[in-house]
This record gives sequence, C-alpha cells and structure tokens, in this order.
Amino acid sequence: MARIVTAAEAARQIPDGAVITVNSSSGLCCPDHMLKAIGERFAQEGHPKAVTMLHPIAAGDMYGVKGIDHLAKPGLIKRIIAGSYPSGPSSSEPPLIWQMIGRNEVEAYNIPSGILFDMHREAAAKRPGVLTKVGLDTFVDPDREGCAMNEAASAPVVKKVTFEGEEWLYFPAIVPRVAIIRATTADERGNLSCEQEGAFLGITDLAMAAHNNGGIVIAQVKRIVQAGSLNSHSVRVPGILVDYVVEAPEQWQTTQTIYDPAISGEVNRPMSSFGPMEFGLGKVIARRVAQELKQGWAVNLGFGVSANVPRILLEEGRHGEATWVIEQGPIGGVPLLEFQFGCASNAEAVMPSPQQFTYFQAAGFDCSLLSFLQIDRSGSVNVSKLGVRPHVTAGAGGFVDITARARKIVFSGFYNAGARMEVKDGKLAIEKEGKVKKLVPEVEQVSFSGRRAVAQGQDITYVTERCVLKLGRDGLVVTEIAPGIDLDQHILAQADIPLKVSPGLKTMDACLFRPEPMGLELAHA
Repeated sequence: MARIVTAAEAARQIPDGAVITVNSSSGLCCPDHMLKAIGERFAQEGHPKAVTMLHPIAAGDMYGVKGIDHLAKPGLIKRIIAGSYPSGPSSSEPPLIWQMIGRNEVEAYNIPSGILFDMHREAAAKRPGVLTKVGLDTFVDPDREGCAMNEAASAPVVKKVTFEGEEWLYFPAIVPRVAIIRATTADERGNLSCEQEGAFLGITDLAMAAHNNGGIVIAQVKRIVQAGSLNSHSVRVPGILVDYVVEAPEQWQTTQTIYDPAISGEVNRPMSSFGPMEFGLGKVIARRVAQELKQGWAVNLGFGVSANVPRILLEEGRHGEATWVIEQGPIGGVPLLEFQFGCASNAEAVMPSPQQFTYFQAAGFDCSLLSFLQIDRSGSVNVSKLGVRPHVTAGAGGFVDITARARKIVFSGFYNAGARMEVKDGKLAIEKEGKVKKLVPEVEQVSFSGRRAVAQGQDITYVTERCVLKLGRDGLVVTEIAPGIDLDQHILAQADIPLKVSPGLKTMDACLFRPEPMGLELAHA
C-alpha cells in the first residue's frame, strides 16, 4: 500500500545517479511541489546527485523558477532527455536549464515525445527498445545530430540499423528508477484519479516503467480521500503501482491557470465565451490555413498561428466541421491558446498521450497545421533550433512524430522576420522588409525532412501573409500571392533560395484581408 508522506520525505527516497521520469507538459500535470522539494534537498544535503531526467513532452513551466528549473543546479543533473524544453517571455532571461545546456554543464538530448513514450512502454515490458522510422533525415537521425543538443551529449541515444532490408532508427529503452507523476486525487491505498487535470499525458506508462523494474513511483496529488471513495472506472493509476503519495493542495491546473473546470471537462463553456481572433496579419494567415481544410477531417494543431484556426471556424459558423486533435490528448472542443496550449475546453474526449502518439505516428488523422521558423530549398522545416540562443534548442516536442507520415501538412508563419506591414483596403502593404529571411539554402536544424516528404508523396503547403507555396519534386513553388504584393520585389527577392512560380499563379482571396467574416465554406472530404 502507498505511504502518505511529505514532499521532503519523498525526495529523500531518490538515490544518487537515479534515472527519474516526470509526467508534465509545461505546467500541465507538472508535479512542481515534488520537483521543488528535490531541488531543496540537493541544496541542503548535496543529494540526489548525478541524476538522469526524462521528460517525454516538456520539462516544466515557462514562467519563473518552476518545473525542471528547480533541479537546474550544477551536480544535481548529469543528463536530461526531453521532448521539449521550457521557454519564457522574450524579455526574460533564458530558463536556468537552458543556461546549463549552453554551458555544457549537463548532457542534453531532444528525443521526439512519441518515441520517448514508446521507450517507457518498452522498458515497462522489459523489451530492448524502439524500432521506428520516425525521425529519419531529421536532427533525430545519427547522420545529423542524433538528438544531441550540446557537446556534452556525446553518448549516443539512437542508432541507425537495417531490419528486414529497410533502414530504421533504434532507440534502446531507458529504465527509470523513479517516476514522479501527478493526479488530482489519491485514496488511502494510492489509487489515483485525474478529474481536475487538463490531460493525462503518460501517467500510467511512466508509473509502469518504474514499478515493473523495481523502482519507485511518487504521486503528487491535490487531495487525499478515504479508501474506496473513487469510482473504479475513474482510476488512472492503480495503487498497486504507487509507493508514495504527496499532498499539494495548491497545485495549479496548468501554466498560469489555477483551475478552470472547462479544461478538465467538468463543465462546458458557452461557445459565445470564446472571443474571435483580433484582425491582423496573423488572422490573415490563419484564415488562409482554414481554407485548406475539409468537412469531417481530424486535424492536428501545433503551437503558433495555426492554433488560432479553430477560432476562425468558430467565427465563421463552421465549428464542429473539423475535429481538433492535439498531442497532450484532447480531441474536439476548442483548443486553448498561448501557454494554455495543450488543453481544450469542451473536449469530446481526452486520450492518454502515448496512444495519441500511436495515432499520429501512423498518420491516422487527415491533416496537421504547424508552424515554421525556417524553410530551405528542399522544403525542410526548422521549428526547434533558436539561433538567438546558440547551441540551445527549444526542442520539437511531438512535431517529428506528427510529421513523419502525415498525409497533409500546412506549415504557417511570416515570410521573413521583422517586416513592417499593414492591411489597407483589402490589400497587403509592406512598408519595410525584415532583416531576417526565413527561406534559406539550409535550415539551421532539420525538424521536418522535405526530401522524405517528396519520397513519401506527402502533400505539403506553406502559408504566409504574402504568398502560398507548395512542395514539389523540384522544390518550392509559389502558387498564390497576396493582393498588393509584387512577385519579384516582395517574394522572390526576399528568399535566399530560388523559387519556382506556378504557371497558374493566383491571387489570394481578398476576403482574407478584410476584418469582416470571410464566408468560409469547407468542401466535403
């Protein structure tokens, strides 16, 4: 039976050199109280030291010293492997873990989130590891960075192998000694339910991986109730897997959100409570992306401009004609924005993230809407490496899992960085061009491989405020330009790579550039 202990007592159960896995996506499901206690124990005692941290989706919150930053102390962490890493407001200092990675004080790796969950499943079943094509010809591939984020990350975490005559990536399973998970409620026997959480993430898989290999499972919860109080169908982790329960009544639901019952599916918000996206160039892009969709599609969303597309459909009276699916698990409803991203209000269902990634890796959905930082001559995309902070990446999260086989992807973003533009009379006016070009000969890091996309016959579109491009066998083709834009001056001259121009070049719909609803209609799939 699980023991009810303080966070400090639980932290003392973690040995030096342990492999610790943590269930969190930024502030969503983050066991912040426990992570803080581990950092405080290290500051007082120097233990635990030289640990390896695993974070399948994201390593903690984005504001202040939270999440993994509680542990970002020289000597505490030896190695960290995460799907993505925290970032903060552009005006703030980089998170402490970024600073450590940049100084090579910790071995840092970025493994795609779905693969990291797969590695936990294989460890739980005591199988050797994960064989996958996800990540070929990207930064994941050992022929490129092999997931390494800095010079300290010299030990390989992935190998390229041949199996049954085909090329695969092989990730050996990593066995956690400690799993730190979070739920809403624990009963006295350690059974856990998640009724006020925005998602489950990989709570069961992480617990199983540690427990089945003789490790310990520490659960942080908001409240503890009498044994037998929980509906058995609501229990997400049975008490037989849990060793220690830590009560933290103050735990927040997600980043910057103390508690919103619509996020956890306890109530449904009125649809009128979701405000429309403010008119501007971001809305122009989101509207053009929405035109790529069809009725009845299941559509994956990524962070950035594309996260606003559900608000476009809502404003146009088309809510429900597409079903949104995001990597943290929500299906349907209205995905939330900014640093609540990963949660949805009024969701139809919430899947555990490991199962959601199985769905993504096999392209069970119809279309994915994602952002870009850079695009190169082969159509490859960088979303993960931020040149303003050399040798440090934000990480790609589930981006590589999602794009590996997706049948259709629409990437969106601004054509270059820093341009001064405005919309006048239904046309785009560029007053001053930006200094940073985003269409470059080679991207700084390959998060998505254009070469594999062409070989696999994937349908790839890039939407910007001034043009639309398609990926063809011979490279990027301009298919549409915005009204008011000069093809040579504003598009071809603003790319550091040659672009082809479609013989059927069209002008983007003028309705995209006017503040009133555009009259969107989605074709039948």
